[in-house]
Amino acid sequence: MAVPTETILQLDRDTKTNWSDPDYMNIPYQENIQRVLDDPSSLHDQLLAAGMKIHRRLGSYYVSGEPLTIMDAEWDNLLILDACRYDMFESHHSFPGTLKKVRSAGSQSREFLEYNFSNKEYHDTVYVTANPFAATLDDGTFHAVIDLFDEAWDEELLTVRPESVVDATLQANEEYPNKRIISHFMQPHYPFIGEQGQQIDTGGVTGNTVRTEGKTRADATSIWSRLETRDNSLSESAVWDAYVENFKLVETHAKTLFKELDGKSVVTSDHGNLFGKRLWPIPLKKYGHPPGLRFDELVQVPWHEPPFDERRQIESNPPEESSSVADDVVEERLKNLGYA
Repeated sequence: MAVPTETILQLDRDTKTNWSDPDYMNIPYQENIQRVLDDPSSLHDQLLAAGMKIHRRLGSYYVSGEPLTIMDAEWDNLLILDACRYDMFESHHSFPGTLKKVRSAGSQSREFLEYNFSNKEYHDTVYVTANPFAATLDDGTFHAVIDLFDEAWDEELLTVRPESVVDATLQANEEYPNKRIISHFMQPHYPFIGEQGQQIDTGGVTGNTVRTEGKTRADATSIWSRLETRDNSLSESAVWDAYVENFKLVETHAKTLFKELDGKSVVTSDHGNLFGKRLWPIPLKKYGHPPGLRFDELVQVPWHEPPFDERRQIESNPPEESSSVADDVVEERLKNLGYA
């Protein structure tokens, strides 16, 4: 079931004022000044918002190279590790094969999906995904879509576990032996599911929903906002270590797929994470992966090709009828992930 884009756009906002939202900068200048007078601490947020607005307008002028169109590349199995920075992958991966750096089309999953899949048909491909923005894709884009956002949802971790993606991918490979397979993991994207990461907190994909004392809270401050405001209870190095831990966990499961799937496999990412990048020309630190930005830390992603024996014979067939997920389930999951 495709959720209308306007619904996603509406839900993709914090319940509080989202200072990094580009629409915020359209608020009249006098009102912004009044906000600072009423709450001097908001100056930091407004400067960050201004820096992001400047970069959105000028960033394309100093980012070289065309983004990779992943469906034009050579592969039979494409494993997407969500929000995986190139430098983190390069430093910590243990995959066999060759690694190169490519440019992603977006700084956020929705941009990546729109660039690569929107208004296109790939009936030789099955898309197995844990990413909620897959709900924005039109029916008939792929031969089949296996959306793990409902049945494979983990109520404790508030995400989809990597082992669930592996199981669904192996099942898809048996059911569709002559199709390309995209396997979209949610990790290393927040929430942190490792032992060390869960000592920080557990939370939704955006970091705006956390689980504390057995209850889900959607009014929590984003882990990235806490880093931006230099929350003394949160260590940047501890968050980075949890991010790496998330990567190592998903790497183990990706290796399982490399061993089990025939044909040529590739592992890549949809985007990175700013993780303390200082904005230009306002040198304040920014975290996360806001849309519309083109910093290298966001759009340079890994493209790793392990060794393989033979390519798989791929066929194109009319798309299967996609199974629908009830609207209230989709909305509830988005709320759990911090999109409302």
